[in-house]
Amino acid sequence: MQDAIAHHTGPIETATFGQGCFWCSEAIFQDMKGVLSAVSGYSGGKTLHPSYEQVCSGTTGHAEVIQVVYDPAVISYEQLLKAFWGSHDPTTLNRQGNDVGTQYRSVIFYHTEHQKELAEKYKKELDESGAYNSKIVTEISPFTEFYPAEDYHQQYYKMHGNAPYCQFVIRPKVEKFKKVFGEGV
Repeated sequence: MQDAIAHHTGPIETATFGQGCFWCSEAIFQDMKGVLSAVSGYSGGKTLHPSYEQVCSGTTGHAEVIQVVYDPAVISYEQLLKAFWGSHDPTTLNRQGNDVGTQYRSVIFYHTEHQKELAEKYKKELDESGAYNSKIVTEISPFTEFYPAEDYHQQYYKMHGNAPYCQFVIRPKVEKFKKVFGEGV
């Protein structure tokens, strides 16, 4: 994926989302048209250069996130937000499925004021729409730092697609996403 960024000639932008397990998030975003890279990592905490084990302890303040570098001429931030909101449950506090803890919180780390405005607008509209039975708890916070996760977490679904977690958790999420949003979004 880094090659895609290096060879890209137009402007690029960055988005950072936490929506539970980063393996699932990466699998959703990495194949979207216009996404140049989707990297699993950690953001939003106080520990410098945290390890997976530290983040899993729930004491670092970090969330598992996906950092998306994209071509805004091909895919808009609004489309990425639509994918974010549509691929997890933003009403559960510090939990997605069986993954529990602050590291699995629903969060948007905005990089610009424009991203902040769009995220807050979309959240408000979604809350008011009644699409969910509960209030949306997604945190919208300024981006400060991103720490890439260890190499064995990167491209996890592509590298370990036959593993039980991939087959029973990630694959159904990806298939549902593609069914709702289409193959290339």
